[in-house]
Amino acid sequence: MITNQLTQYYAVNADNYDQVYAQEERFDDLDDLQEMVAELFQGHKVLELACGTAYWTDLISEVADSVHATDILQEMLDLAETRGLDEDIVSFGQMDAFNLPDGLEGQYTAVFAAGLWSHVPREQHDSFLKHLRAKLGKDILLVLLDESYVDGNSTVIARTDAEGNTYQILTADDGQRYEILKNYLTDSTQRKRFTNHAKQFRIERLEYYYLLSCKLK
Repeated sequence: MITNQLTQYYAVNADNYDQVYAQEERFDDLDDLQEMVAELFQGHKVLELACGTAYWTDLISEVADSVHATDILQEMLDLAETRGLDEDIVSFGQMDAFNLPDGLEGQYTAVFAAGLWSHVPREQHDSFLKHLRAKLGKDILLVLLDESYVDGNSTVIARTDAEGNTYQILTADDGQRYEILKNYLTDSTQRKRFTNHAKQFRIERLEYYYLLSCKLK
C-alpha cells in the first residue's frame, strides 16, 4: 500500500508534479517512450492508475479507444481535468490502486501506471500483481513506466530497510521533509517478480526510464 508520507508529499507538490518531464536531459528518453506507449495502447480500453496530472493520459488518449484515468489524490485529478482532454475518450475518477473496486473485469483490455511500481514495497509485489489479476482478469495488458537511477540526476538513497526497499528524503513546497520509498529494480529482479504472474514479459531500458509490458496470466 502507499504510505501517508507519499500521499502527503504528492498532495503538497501536485502543482510541480510534471517538472521532471521538463528536464532537458530526459527529452530523448521521453520522445522514445511516447512512441512506445502509443504503439502499445493502440485501440485499447485503458485503466490508468496513479495518473497524476494526466501527462501520459494525454498521449494515450490519442491512440486508445478509451482511458479511465484514476488517482488516489483529488489534488492530482483536479489538475488533470484542466488539460481539457476529449470527454468522449477520457474519464477521470478517484481510485486506490491497492484497493480496486469489484466490477472492473471485462471493462478494460489494458492497465497502465507511470511512476507507481517503484513505490510498491518489494514484499508487496506479489500481492499487488495478484490483486490486479483478480480485479481486472486474465490476459490484460499491463504496462509500467518508471525511472532508472542515474548518478548525479536521481535523488540519492538515504537508507535501505530489512526488506531491501530504498528510501529518499524529499523536501516539499511546504518546506517539510518526507521520507519516500523509491525502489530502483534491475531487469533480472523484475523478471523474477513477474515470472509467476505474467507472460510475454518485455522490458525496455532507457537512460532515465524503463518501460515494462506483459500480459497477466
